[in-house]
Amino acid sequence: MVLPQPMRLKGHRCFNHLHRNGNKYHCSSMVISIAKERPHLLNHRPIKLKIQPCRCAVAISTKVSKSAVKRNRLRRQFHDHLKQKFYSNPNECKYWILINLKPISIDMGIRSLLEECDLILTKAGLIR
Repeated sequence: MVLPQPMRLKGHRCFNHLHRNGNKYHCSSMVISIAKERPHLLNHRPIKLKIQPCRCAVAISTKVSKSAVKRNRLRRQFHDHLKQKFYSNPNECKYWILINLKPISIDMGIRSLLEECDLILTKAGLIR
């Protein structure tokens, strides 16, 4: 089953809201900010679905990897993983999520990064 891609969060107003109002959760490889959604800050018109998943953004700086190919691959893997997690949970989500990877995270495998992400999201109460 191919899932739609309405989860992407973009626009500086959304990021400013996440930085100012978000609850931050830290671990060794990433910092996750979670804030209540504000649809009026979106630059684009939201896709109307029966169940709205959490919108998320993954920020990976050049300190993590100089290669844009590696950074984009990590970003896509995170988005796919989060899409699977949130679509398996049938509840509507009213939060925005920003994931910032730390420079040390490139040494870890993608599997351990995704496990840490799941642990933080479970701690935040977004997934079970």
